[in-house]
Amino acid sequence: MSSELQIRPIARIRTDFPTKFGIPRQAGLAAGLQGTVVFEPEFRVEEALRGLEGFSHIWLIWGFSENAGHDWTPTVRPPRLGGNVRMGVFATRSPFRPNGLGLSCVRLLAVRKEEDLGSVLLVEGADMVDGTPIYDIKPYVPYADCVPEASGGFAPDEGRLLPVEIPPDLEARVPAEKRDGLRAVLAHDPRPRYQEDPERVYGMGFAGLEIRFRVQDGTVRVLEITGP
Repeated sequence: MSSELQIRPIARIRTDFPTKFGIPRQAGLAAGLQGTVVFEPEFRVEEALRGLEGFSHIWLIWGFSENAGHDWTPTVRPPRLGGNVRMGVFATRSPFRPNGLGLSCVRLLAVRKEEDLGSVLLVEGADMVDGTPIYDIKPYVPYADCVPEASGGFAPDEGRLLPVEIPPDLEARVPAEKRDGLRAVLAHDPRPRYQEDPERVYGMGFAGLEIRFRVQDGTVRVLEITGP
């Protein structure tokens, strides 16, 4: 008998990010950024979610599906350190791991029943590409999971937020319920840490739109929003 644990997706998450660029570096940073956890058909069992609505936050254990097939490396270059310093992979949240698993704490907004999908979870603060496989869900338990005196190593905090400027005519192209999320994502500066060219224009997909922006003088300025 094999001693290896076999896991399979129980759900997939729907988010506004078609690619990795632009996704917040950690879960929970971008308030207003919503996603929906949709269970695979065999796990659409309402009883499996009984009691979950009593928790404000949940843990999502998920897979780095965008990195499937990549080998792990014992050291990586954390973006937080400018990509110039190597740290042990187990001291980071790099996707290039022996087992490509991610862990995110998200706010549970609602357990909602949909006609074609059964019960789904509406969450806030997910840091995942659209379609990312979810392998398990566990409740966040404050008395055990919250450690106020914990130290953050070389990543003690996320740093300052940048002001965001979006011309009104461009912001009007973004669905009203998505605007706060977009602003939060941009305020956290989605650029790679080591890129500081004030003339460079960046593009990212968000909610079916293409957002083009530039960062100058510490301010994120949206230049163009295109899409349906």
